[in-house]
Amino acid sequence: MKSAVETLSPTRAKLTVEVPFEELKPSLDAAYKAIAQQINVPGFRRGKVPPTVIDRQVGRGAVLDQAVNDLLPKAYVEALQENSLEPLAQPEIEVTKLDDNEVLEFTAEVDVKPEFEVPDFEGLEAQVEDVEITDEDVEEQVQALRERFASLLDVDRPAADGDIVVLDLKATQDGEPVEGAEVTDMSYQVGRGGMLDGLDEALAGMSAGDEKVFSSQLVGGDLVGADVDVAVSVSKVQQQELPEFDDEFAQMASEFDTAEELHADVRERLGRGKRLEQAAAARDAVLEALLEKIEVPLPETMVADELNSRRASVEQQLVYSGLTMEKYLEDEAQTLEEFEADLERRVRDAITAQFLLDAVAKQQELGVDQNELSQHLVRRAQQSGQDPQEFANHMFEHNHIPEMVQEILRGKALAAIVESAVVTDASGNVLDLKNLQPDGSFADPADATEESTDSEQPAEEPTEQS
Repeated sequence: MKSAVETLSPTRAKLTVEVPFEELKPSLDAAYKAIAQQINVPGFRRGKVPPTVIDRQVGRGAVLDQAVNDLLPKAYVEALQENSLEPLAQPEIEVTKLDDNEVLEFTAEVDVKPEFEVPDFEGLEAQVEDVEITDEDVEEQVQALRERFASLLDVDRPAADGDIVVLDLKATQDGEPVEGAEVTDMSYQVGRGGMLDGLDEALAGMSAGDEKVFSSQLVGGDLVGADVDVAVSVSKVQQQELPEFDDEFAQMASEFDTAEELHADVRERLGRGKRLEQAAAARDAVLEALLEKIEVPLPETMVADELNSRRASVEQQLVYSGLTMEKYLEDEAQTLEEFEADLERRVRDAITAQFLLDAVAKQQELGVDQNELSQHLVRRAQQSGQDPQEFANHMFEHNHIPEMVQEILRGKALAAIVESAVVTDASGNVLDLKNLQPDGSFADPADATEESTDSEQPAEEPTEQS
């Protein structure tokens, strides 16, 4: 087999492949055998019909077509390997020549990974915000902990912010009940928000037994966003009684003996979480800084497909949130043109980042072992709320394992880039990202492994500001 490649653009190639007829013979024999099993010819047993008889009964052309269809995928893959091309999509294949007993020739046009030089990332500089833990942050966590152990007392007074009310809701449109827009005996904290516009305002001042009607918009169902009248009735008003934050509470709510120890642990846990957020920001900042040093040609069909996918995702999220695109743009203070431009920028950055991380993984000769793959599958299953074994079986059955491996390799590549960078906070302190553990604590440098604890986290985008 001979093949030649023509570069149509930095991201598209055309393969011309010439296959000698003798290389088609195994596929031709298989085609005759398959057809012999499918036809009935008097005087011959099924499966024992000679090729010459099949040529008369079915036609040589039909046999050749079946043989060519069998050979093309294998010859295409072989031609890709011969020319070191990495395809990004399904090819457009055309048989340009088929001379019986002589030669088969076909062309294949396909989007391919672009070639580019990986910029030097050793000592790359990036900056992130300081980790700040305020007393207000700590007290907010302490308050949340107290609320977990709060008791509810029925009160005979109008509801106020922070109270828990038991209520019924019923929506109507033009006087007719809206199907599915009704709830009963639901507990709701006044002032919490996130449900129906106008609900908190309506509840303020209502007592047990009161009813009220207010105007709002539906946030789900077929009539999402529709104007409706909502009748709310309150059957109970309850006041939260929070336990004192003292030594007795510490012993009941934690493994600590004193409130002081529990308070210190809350601050420490908050700090760990902030450090993890800072580390994620550092990864984004380093990758963004590296992307600024490189230009990678992108396949426009790949960009268009990803743009369409993300638009659909945004629209779906808006439906779930009960928002229209107009309302979303108003809240974000964006025009539609600005939204589209920002979305395209993020898509192009994301695709460029994937190509860059793939190239770094190849340059660094990174690999993935079975344990890393297993851990990654378990983590992905947990993120999607699925059983790990069922998730793994699905990935294997649908041939998604190469995608999982690529995610791990990109995570390792990003970890290598970040570890070689110099990341400082706003105060000028150099961050110790290499020894940061998954819980936000720091490992003893003497015991730290060579790979970053974040090495398997896939990096989809350098920044996300949607």
